[in-house]
Amino acid sequence: MKHLAAAALIAFGFAGSATAEGGASPADAARAAAQKIETASLALQEAGDARDRVAALTETVQGFEAGLQAMREGLRRAAAREARLRRDLKRREGETARLLGVLQSVGRGMGPGGGPVMLLHPDGPTGTARAGMILADVTPALEAGAARIRADLEEIEILRALQEDAAEALQDGLSGIQTARTELSQAIADRTDLPQRFADDPVKIALLIASTETLNGFASGLVDIQETGESAVVLPDLDARKGELPLPAEAQVLRRAGEADAAGVRRPGLVLATRPSALVVSPTAATIRYRGPLLDYGNVVILEAEPGLLFVLAGMEAVYGNAGQVIPEGTPVGLMGGNDPEIGAILSQVSDGSGQERTETLYIEVRQGKTTVDPETWFRTDKDEL
Repeated sequence: MKHLAAAALIAFGFAGSATAEGGASPADAARAAAQKIETASLALQEAGDARDRVAALTETVQGFEAGLQAMREGLRRAAAREARLRRDLKRREGETARLLGVLQSVGRGMGPGGGPVMLLHPDGPTGTARAGMILADVTPALEAGAARIRADLEEIEILRALQEDAAEALQDGLSGIQTARTELSQAIADRTDLPQRFADDPVKIALLIASTETLNGFASGLVDIQETGESAVVLPDLDARKGELPLPAEAQVLRRAGEADAAGVRRPGLVLATRPSALVVSPTAATIRYRGPLLDYGNVVILEAEPGLLFVLAGMEAVYGNAGQVIPEGTPVGLMGGNDPEIGAILSQVSDGSGQERTETLYIEVRQGKTTVDPETWFRTDKDEL
């Protein structure tokens, strides 16, 4: 009787472990990511015939970025799910062994003709009935445990096959985004339809750079350079969008305005972590006031979103556009540095739970007149979620 009770407890333990997890399947998430990459690939093929090729290619690059990010996340979840299933199966090995031992003990209690001698309880029919009830409970629980094990093993096979097949989707995505970036750079260079608010004066800019040693000094001097417009371009009023402008790149906040870095240096802007070669776009319609290398900030783009309001974007590998051009919201202004990781590195990183790959830093500073303001006054950073 005590052997049957122990068997029941172990079997119920199996059944209890079969509770399904909520949420979308990691395999489904990875498949959806592969679909995003395929959609971006088709968009790349169609971008050549688009009326606004820059806009089409911008959407294509962003589509590839979203697809590759989703693929990394899907694979990370798939790898985590597989590891969890394997740990569960490993843990249940001990339960299985104990259960088999109990059942063997029950088996040794059988009579010569296979009759359940152990169930001829000393209490007579009442005890025998209780034992039969325990057996009736044990059997479905054992079946449920066995079904759970079979389902877990099948899911492990599916997840493993999915991770192996993901290499092809990743290769397509990485190749596609490289092609899209190259075509986008060429399309921007060929563009002639942007209004020109003023003519660039490289002599003034060169003198300003030579006479200043800080970003603050350069930006302040830039405000003093009053440019005369060649076309009357009116930029939209941004007051209604204050605090809601999107970040110029898909990124995570590393340091907020005024937070000290490892060296104790505090800056008035946001420091963002991006993936290698991430696309940087204008958060709103704006005039390009400066584009090029500046001090130790790498390549910098300074956008004038409205008179006296400057968005400084620094730390890019490549920058697009020309000073004086008025660009629509979402127009590419640069690419971050670094190289896309190899497929093997991506798969290795998602398997060990890392794979963030945000190795590049973009600096954003906002200036109203000659005063710096907290960029989060203008930009949406989902502060509560970071």
